[in-house]
Amino acid sequence: MAGVQSALLPLAILLCFPLSSRAAPFQAALVQDMAQILLENYCFPENLVGMQEAIQQAIHSGEILQIQDRKTLAAVLSAGVQGALNDPRLAVTYEPNYVPVWPLLLPSLPAEQLVRLVRNSVKLDFLENNVGYLRMDRIIGAGTAAKLGPLLRDNIWNKVAHTSAMILDLRYSTAGELSGVPFIVSFFSDPGPLIHIDTVYDRPSNSTEELWTTPSIMAERYGTKKDLIILTSKRTMGAAEAVAYTLKHLKRAIVVGERSAGGSVKVQKIKMADSGFYITVPVARSVSPITGQSWEVSGVAPSVNIIAKDAVVNAKSLLAVRSAIPKAVQSISNIIERHYAFMDRVPALLYHLQAADFFLVTSEEDLATKLNQESQAISEDPRLMIRLEEDQFAFSDNKDSEDEMVPDDSALLGTLADALFKVEILADNTGYLRIDSFDDSFLEPELVERMEKGDVLQKRHFFTIFDRIQNRTIQYDTQRWITGQHYGSMRGVYVMTSYYTASVGEEFAYLMQSLHRGTVIGEITSGTLTHSKTFQVEDTGIEITVPFINFIDNNGEFWLGGGVVPDAIVLAEDAVGHTHEIIEFHRGLQQLIHQMGKLLETHYAIHEVALKVSKVLRAKWAEGMYRSVVDLESLASQLTYDLQETSGDHRIHILYCDVEPESMREVPMIPTAEEVGYIINALFKIEVMPGNVGYLRFDMMIDMEVVKAIGPQLIQSVWDKIVNTDALIVDMRYNTGGYSTAIPLLCSYFFDVEPLRHLYTVFDHSTSTVTEVTTLPSTLGPRYGSLKDLYILTSHMTGSAAEAFTRTMMELKRAVVIGEPTVGGSLSSGTYQIPGSVLYASIPNQVVLSAVTGKVWSLSGVEPDVIAQATDALNVAQRIIAARLMNRETGK
Repeated sequence: MAGVQSALLPLAILLCFPLSSRAAPFQAALVQDMAQILLENYCFPENLVGMQEAIQQAIHSGEILQIQDRKTLAAVLSAGVQGALNDPRLAVTYEPNYVPVWPLLLPSLPAEQLVRLVRNSVKLDFLENNVGYLRMDRIIGAGTAAKLGPLLRDNIWNKVAHTSAMILDLRYSTAGELSGVPFIVSFFSDPGPLIHIDTVYDRPSNSTEELWTTPSIMAERYGTKKDLIILTSKRTMGAAEAVAYTLKHLKRAIVVGERSAGGSVKVQKIKMADSGFYITVPVARSVSPITGQSWEVSGVAPSVNIIAKDAVVNAKSLLAVRSAIPKAVQSISNIIERHYAFMDRVPALLYHLQAADFFLVTSEEDLATKLNQESQAISEDPRLMIRLEEDQFAFSDNKDSEDEMVPDDSALLGTLADALFKVEILADNTGYLRIDSFDDSFLEPELVERMEKGDVLQKRHFFTIFDRIQNRTIQYDTQRWITGQHYGSMRGVYVMTSYYTASVGEEFAYLMQSLHRGTVIGEITSGTLTHSKTFQVEDTGIEITVPFINFIDNNGEFWLGGGVVPDAIVLAEDAVGHTHEIIEFHRGLQQLIHQMGKLLETHYAIHEVALKVSKVLRAKWAEGMYRSVVDLESLASQLTYDLQETSGDHRIHILYCDVEPESMREVPMIPTAEEVGYIINALFKIEVMPGNVGYLRFDMMIDMEVVKAIGPQLIQSVWDKIVNTDALIVDMRYNTGGYSTAIPLLCSYFFDVEPLRHLYTVFDHSTSTVTEVTTLPSTLGPRYGSLKDLYILTSHMTGSAAEAFTRTMMELKRAVVIGEPTVGGSLSSGTYQIPGSVLYASIPNQVVLSAVTGKVWSLSGVEPDVIAQATDALNVAQRIIAARLMNRETGK
């Protein structure tokens, strides 16, 4: 308590100060005594530091001096002390006729009186379904329990211990002793491990007591397996609150009713000076080690908030719900085990359901939600749903009615065909086939097959069905014989959908899309085809929908239901018009893909790779992989993905631009005299750090012609200020690249004039030229030279020409690179327009050969000498420089 005593020192000193001469002796004595009482008795002594200013204001306040009425003075003092300590339990009253009443200690009463008291404060009853009801209007303390042990054991605890569930009614419990809390909590707990349930600090004795569950009790334990409901009201106070709070936060009981009173462990009413004034002070406090907080003042918040008079009825309903949980879980487990299509997921799913924590379930809706969350977490299958029954229209995957009979009469057959199909030939020889109903046992696979290749002898797999109920797998492939002609695979098929597209129609749209045989246009389909059955969970209002069929497409992917997302999303009423636009776009698609391949073969740096990629593009088009492309923007995206995936080069991009990209304008803009200063300030940052270490950051590699234009100002403003440092840090962490033409000049500053150093070799495929790049014989301004240490900082952003400079200096062992691996793909790319379109291809047209190894530079980026987070790279560099300097000074 040394810290508390030092905290109270300002208050104690204050009490020794003489009062203002204007203060009446009575008022002075009253305020001094109030402060002394708080100092010795208030259970939060650490908060009394804030009383200094409040007491000064109270003593020197003209308001107090002018108050003659003692009750008014008491009210003013109450408001002051409550506001200063933020504790509503503190209260000053004026009661000249108050006679303290000391409560009798119950253990001192005769046994007969104790028995009568217990019988009046404890009521035991047994409700339907073996539910115990125990009402306790007083928490019996340890002393009384010890004296009446056999009576309590035989008439209360052992009787209630054999019930299947229990309601502990504390709605009328306004008294009791905290010493009785450990027994009650232990009764509803297991023997071990022991649980620390409360810590009580008593200020007058300056002592702390810990309350724990006990390893043995005088009665049979109720244990932790059976449900416990605690009822509370606004009147529930004191030790009863401790019981409810502890068992709630141990997740042992569900609290039903109203928020409790928010009482205190111990409150005393103490007389102030020799007067009729009293101050009510909480002298002890409780802190739960379970939550780190307390029930005092704020009360116990119920799990189920309901008016107190309805709490018993609600508790019975709640117990009915909770008693149904094991059976509901088992019923759902049995349904899943028998019907769920993903048989490999069943064991983990069943284990998870059995091990789930249902403590917070207080209604059938809660139970359905919890079960659904648990099943979804393991299955990751949106078709597996558990919910309350709903009286609403739902699509059904199962036809209970008998199959419709196909008539033999040709006239009736024609009438049926007219009802099912609408056929029309539109402009440009475009066929139109409308289907409003499918026979799911025949039409769908046959219709898909008709859209396939004309060679009926070539077998192609469409999809696979696994039926869990029948435990069989069926593969659907092309059939050798079908009636009528094949449509073939080369002509376009466009499937229009709407929100009403459902059942087998939805499945057909999905198949045409997954087989890359058609383009889907319109609205997202209904998403009601789940291949599932819905079962009622016995004795509940809960139902479970279980997918018993798995639909596996020709790519081996499981379709988990959900709506089919069209390649082109438009309103259903606009689908026909939009389809004509896409048909027109597709007529020129093959030529665009062919032109892209030609550009790649002409300009890409590695010709063998370009030939391979061009071939892959043509093959993808022939296989229908571009049927999902519906406009130039989606074509640009798909081409970029295919080009990068096939070539392994992330620098290739296809751009959709209404105007010519800036990158096609090769001539850089030369800044005006007024712009030079702005460019230097924007791009360059310099600093001379402790130890005469230079720091140079620039965020863009500018063109050589621009460097020449701003050279004199650049040397004067930047270079001259750092060239005489003993070591230099070049920060490339934020430099994403730019022009490569200035790399030789930049490198030259860090080598001597002679000999010229070979930096790297560039092969340009577009011009079929080979250029050996070296340092320059002359530079503007002094060189840094080859002897002083150089460090380059990098990040995942460092790319293009900035990466080329970094790799060059690293390979020539002129710099230590610190930071993160760079982007990859040094030097420049050319931008070329795909003829007849507003698509532009950014194609790397140069191969860079190492001056050291003669090998082609990797596309994977520069791996630093010292790996570090980009944010920490500068600090790492400074530490390395300091260590090297120390080693040199010590001669190591």
